[in-house]
Amino acid sequence: MDVGGTKIAVGVVDPAGQVVWREQRSTHRHGTAEEIFAVVAGLVGTALARYDVEAVGVGSAGPVDIPNGTVSPLNIPAWRGFPLRARVAEVVDRPVVLAGDGPCMALGEHWVGAGRGVSDMVGLVVSTGVGGGLVHGGELFGGRTGNAGHIGHMVVEPDGDPCSCGGRGCVEIVASGPNLVRWARARGWSAPEDADAAHLAETARHGDEIALAAFTRAGRAVGLAIAGTAALCDLELAVVGGGVAQAGELLFDPIRATVAEYATMDFTRGTVVVPATLGGNAGIVGAAALVARG
Repeated sequence: MDVGGTKIAVGVVDPAGQVVWREQRSTHRHGTAEEIFAVVAGLVGTALARYDVEAVGVGSAGPVDIPNGTVSPLNIPAWRGFPLRARVAEVVDRPVVLAGDGPCMALGEHWVGAGRGVSDMVGLVVSTGVGGGLVHGGELFGGRTGNAGHIGHMVVEPDGDPCSCGGRGCVEIVASGPNLVRWARARGWSAPEDADAAHLAETARHGDEIALAAFTRAGRAVGLAIAGTAALCDLELAVVGGGVAQAGELLFDPIRATVAEYATMDFTRGTVVVPATLGGNAGIVGAAALVARG
């Protein structure tokens, strides 16, 4: 299961890491806690009616509290300390393992995606928010509470805009889809009211200077975070996925240029930045890997 601020997706994954069935629904993130969980329960019920499942892995937007099995996603206001692991266990009557959605994305890409065979990597999801996860020594590294790798809340603009986490100038307030659009609109980008980061990317490809500047700024923020993480964690690889990453080189060119500019020590200079390969299934595959890897 992959729970985010925009969608909730549930899939069935075989032992080889292949998704054999998948469905998703809108999160309805401004609903009540129970209305949102009803979406989870409905999708899980559909999966259980079709397949014999051994266990359930859950990746959720964070912060998460792995020891207590609770989640407090910044982009799902009604869930604060929500006991997601226990509530899912009530529905499935099977073992349930919980992690953050960013760590699950990283683990999925490490298992069968762009990070396969790599020992030390960071995975990033640049989407409605910006999440991340760390694989260290071939294993997911969650830290004390399961939130290690929360790269979206590294500060890249110390005097920048306030972030939903309570800080200022985080990667997320610069590079997430809604904030990309917000920044561009504030500088005169003209688009329909429902335009999103995909629309912004399209206008950037047609030479809109404001849209191009928005992606350059976002890529630089992500690149700074990767360079800092490479220095701290001695990484081989950074895998970048999520909806905003679908902009391709509009985002990846400034990411790579920034990493090259700032990751200059011998052990950081070789850090490679690549696109994720599992697309929207990365979180589901990673959640399954939580179970598969014990």
